[in-house]
Amino acid sequence: MSDPHSHAPASHEPADPHAPPANVHEIEHHIGLYWKVGGILLVFTVITVGLSYVDFDKMFNGHGWNMKIGMLVATFKVCLVGAIFMHLKEEKPTIWRFLYFTAFFVMGLFLLFWLAYADPIFGTQHWHH
Repeated sequence: MSDPHSHAPASHEPADPHAPPANVHEIEHHIGLYWKVGGILLVFTVITVGLSYVDFDKMFNGHGWNMKIGMLVATFKVCLVGAIFMHLKEEKPTIWRFLYFTAFFVMGLFLLFWLAYADPIFGTQHWHH
């Protein structure tokens, strides 16, 4: 008896984003994208080093501007790495839910740290000994 069921993959299923590319043109496209993103990351690393020599606290008459601007640049770089090199831009919605959940709690931890640092009674005066 022959098996009436076909074992060939159905054509209506979406392609696996983690499967190797089918042709050379697609491979070259991916390699070109990696080189571009690598170049952007290199440029922003140089920018980060350059920004470390600028005193933004004096420029904006405030406190913590160097750290805020540095974190903004670092956030941009980590988003590029996650989206392109870790292939998060091609992931399923479940992965994104976990990512949003994690980002929410990281922001909460940053907020708690900032509240402790800004506390007029136990905050800043105890950090500068």
